[in-house]
Order: sequence, then C-alpha cells, then structure tokens
Amino acid sequence: MAETISMPKLGFDMAEGLLVRWVKQVGENINKGDVLAEIETDKATVEVESSASGVVLQLIVDQGTMVPVNAPIAVVGAAGEKVDAPAATANSGPKTEAAPQSAPTTASAPSSTASPESSPAVDNQSSAVKASPLAKKIARDQKVDLSNVKGTGPGGRIVRKDIETALSSGQSSVAVNSPATPITNYQLPISTEDKVVSTTKLRQAIGRRLVESKQTIPHFYVTHEYKMEAVMDMRKQINAYLPENEKVSVNDFILKAVALTLRQFPNLNATIKGNEIIQFGHVNVGVAVTVPGGLMTVVVKDTDQKALRQISGEVKAMAGRARDGKVKPEDVDGSTFSTSNLGMYDVEDFIAIVNPPEAAILAISSAREVPVVENGQVKAGWRMKATISVDHRVSDGAEAAQFMQALAGFLENPVRMLV
Repeated sequence: MAETISMPKLGFDMAEGLLVRWVKQVGENINKGDVLAEIETDKATVEVESSASGVVLQLIVDQGTMVPVNAPIAVVGAAGEKVDAPAATANSGPKTEAAPQSAPTTASAPSSTASPESSPAVDNQSSAVKASPLAKKIARDQKVDLSNVKGTGPGGRIVRKDIETALSSGQSSVAVNSPATPITNYQLPISTEDKVVSTTKLRQAIGRRLVESKQTIPHFYVTHEYKMEAVMDMRKQINAYLPENEKVSVNDFILKAVALTLRQFPNLNATIKGNEIIQFGHVNVGVAVTVPGGLMTVVVKDTDQKALRQISGEVKAMAGRARDGKVKPEDVDGSTFSTSNLGMYDVEDFIAIVNPPEAAILAISSAREVPVVENGQVKAGWRMKATISVDHRVSDGAEAAQFMQALAGFLENPVRMLV
C-alpha cells in the first residue's frame, strides 16, 4: 500500500519548510531510511529520509516551494500502484530556490535593495556560472564574485549556503564593479563605505527566539568556579588509549556531568506550560554549535545513559553535519536542557539566554591555569567558571546554586562518571 511522506516538523516553533531539492525522482527505487529530499528550515538544510520502501510514485510539490509542516510532499509505494494523493498546501509566495532544470542560469531575481552601481557588474559576472536565483540575488546584494565561489549544489551549482560560507570566510566578497587594486606594503585596503549585510534565515530565527526568551522569561543567573585538575588528568589518560579521531574533549566530560546532575534536579530538566511544570523523563542535553550565519543546537539524546566516547562521537558527527548544512531531523529536536561552551575562545565568564521552551541553560567558560590559594599557599591550578541561566517561574536561586554544587561533585571527581 502506498505511503504518503509529509513535511517533517523540526522543532516546536517550525511552521513550514522550503523544499530545496528532490534527491529521488518519480520511478526510482527507494529504501526506508534513504534520503528523499532536502528541505531548508530556519535552522539548517536538512535531509528528509523516506519512511517507506518501494518506488517513488509521485512528487507532490515542486522544488523551491514553501510547504507547511505535515503537508504531503511525496508518495512511495509498489511499482505500478495507482495513487490519488492530495495536493500540498504550498506557500503562494515566489520560489526562492528553483530546480536546476527550471531556472536559466543567466536569469537573476530583481531586488529593490540592490544598488544600481553594483547590480549590472555582478549580473554580468554571474551569468558565466551556474547559480540559483537566490544565490545570485545574495551575491549581487553583498558584492560577491561568483567566479570565486565553489558550488555544492547539483552539478556544481552555487546555492545560498555557498554564498553564506564565502561571506563568513571573508575570502570571496569583493567589489566586482571596480578594478582590483594591488596591495602593497602588506596593508589591507580600507573602505569607508557603509556595508549592508542581509541576515540569513537562521540569524532571523535566532533573533526571534532570543527576543521572545528575554521578553517572556524572567532570567536569573548563578555562577560557580570549578577545580578542573582531575578532569584534565583523566582526559589525558583516556586519550592516550584512543585514536586521534576518537579523543574526548573537556566538553564531553561536562555534558556527561551535567546530565547526571540533572537526574538529581529534575526541576531544571523541565518546561513550564500554563500553571504546570513538566519534568522531562529523558535527559537530552543540547550543545550549541557555531555554523555559518549563526548558532545551532544539536542534541545528545539520553546523555546521562551514554559513555564519554559515545557522547564525544555523537557530538562530533552532529556538529559536522550542522556545519555542512546536512543535519538530520533527530539531530536538532528534543533537547530538555542546553549548554553553550566558549571555552575554546579564552573566555573567563559569560551568560547565556534560556532556549525556550527549556527551563535553563549552562554557559561554560575556559578551563584556565591560574594562581590559586590552597592551605594558605599560592600555587598554579586549573579553574573553570560556568553560569546557569534559569527561568524564575520554574526554579529559584537556591535550587540553581545546589545544582552547581552537585555538578562540582562530578567535575572534581570525574571517576564518578565512569562507574
């Protein structure tokens, strides 16, 4: 019997997604779990897997169409099976990423924000390369030379993600309407002109969520300093037995410690709904990952029940997919508590904004070797500060402080995480 594949819901606030590309076409065989299509959400480009095996009988929506969550997008069934699938309720707005075969590469979507000086020059240079209309529009607005951008779309086609990557690296953005000026004396050219940078969908989503969080959630903060010598020593011992690509990080220890501590404080592994607090049965710790254009939270499911190596491997895999714009739906869905680690940037202390609908988030700073006083003597020691931000409707300062003390019990005696 034929099965209808629907637009998945990725996150509690997702309402629609952009169907960027069909990976499988009508008549092709597909197995359950194979990638059927790529969709773009506010968070990332996500691969949609087929929930059935058989033959692709019908593709209900076109590439480049905005589709509401749970609307049908395709039908999979037996070869020759007759289907009468309902039409998807697609967004009536313009398609933002057209199918490769349906959009001439010389066409460029008009933009009311493009400057008259830059548009013709960019249009001329972009006509020689394969790029989607959206990619061309962003390239024109940001004065990106498409000839310097490597396309990752079908047949080497340049898509939106490639332009954003070029902009974030700062290597491909040039004023293409003016001749190149040689750099002498190792000095970089200085521009005094204002630059208008269009925000990505991800950055817009981050803005909406954080404004909502700060306006509707009464935050309070508790900071604690942890002794990290034991974690640093244990990490060194463990990594001595592991291959380079499987070595564990300090953050892996922290994630495990946070998860175990949350089992003792279920009120912080929770959400508020009306007059009720819902304490989650699973401990799914979210990890903020830097991606082109913003941040994304990937989720380690049942973190408290997993070994350090498993946590480490999952975070590496999900972070890699996030940065490549190829996250899976389960990578970003279902977090019950979040963490944000800026330790790699030599940060002494910072606070994070609660990620709704969760009740708390932990901001993790750098583990640093600093002068410390023990038994009246000054010596060198490893210390790390962390700050928990909590929804005051769910918890209070005393409980948060007790959580931070209990977390020290695992970080300062990490052998407890291994037994």
